[in-house]
Amino acid sequence: MSKEQRAKVDAMLRQPRPQGPRSVEELRAGFAALMSQMIVPPGIRTQATTLGDRPAVLVEPVDGPKHGTILYFHGGGFVFGSPGTAMSLTANLVTRTGFKAFSLDYRLAPEHPFPAAIEDTLGAYRALLDSGEDPSAIAFAGDSAGGGLTVTTCLAARDAGLPMPAAIVAFSPGLDQTRTGESMETKAGADPIFTLEAVRHTGAMYLAGQDPHQPLLSPAVLADPSGLPPMLLQVGTNEILLDDSTRLAARARTAGVDVILDVTADVPHVFQSFAGVLDEADDALDRAALFLGQRVRADR
Repeated sequence: MSKEQRAKVDAMLRQPRPQGPRSVEELRAGFAALMSQMIVPPGIRTQATTLGDRPAVLVEPVDGPKHGTILYFHGGGFVFGSPGTAMSLTANLVTRTGFKAFSLDYRLAPEHPFPAAIEDTLGAYRALLDSGEDPSAIAFAGDSAGGGLTVTTCLAARDAGLPMPAAIVAFSPGLDQTRTGESMETKAGADPIFTLEAVRHTGAMYLAGQDPHQPLLSPAVLADPSGLPPMLLQVGTNEILLDDSTRLAARARTAGVDVILDVTADVPHVFQSFAGVLDEADDALDRAALFLGQRVRADR
């Protein structure tokens, strides 16, 4: 069934879209409509809250969480997305690990370009630490742009002298605003979601004229990962962002960081969103939950 499932997902993502540039409002509405089709597993409860000075959604197992916290950063190219659009991913991690999660509603471009998102994610991490959370019981997780934020928030925290969280889980992370990975061209035909033009369009909103050649914008090619926590990078072969993960993994390995590069064949960007529909999605989420369970100190 898996081959058939992959073909079905690919066909769904290749459905005709409006031609020409779309407004920010149209991009946000279209993404919300797409993600509303994803399956949110039962067995969770949600509550609106705040973390730092930003809204967030607390997601917990209905029977109460284990001791352990996932700080989740949603995807959407830094321009669209919300805790709601990432609820399938967040909830699947919660139900599989038993940990609670805070999904952060960080500020978006173009209204709030770089470094607003990182300021918000770092502020949320500070808030968890200030509340008494042990960093060994906190993990960062995120998808796409949010996957990139799991890494850049750790870089910012390290540079600010904060302790590292226990682990990073990044689903198809965006890690290179210079867009220089070979997969930008070699996977152009295979990627059913992105084109180089599209990611440059949203990237320009986030950059707002700033030079992308900065570690917090392009960590896959410019950051020193030394001292970062163990990380799991999950990515599919059918995406132009493939080399964002492969190059960061190589840099992390050279820097002595514990890194797992988990590449799944013939699946698209953030394929984990299709849990319940695509076998590879459920398998990848199981691996992510195992990784988190092995590294988050849930016994304190």
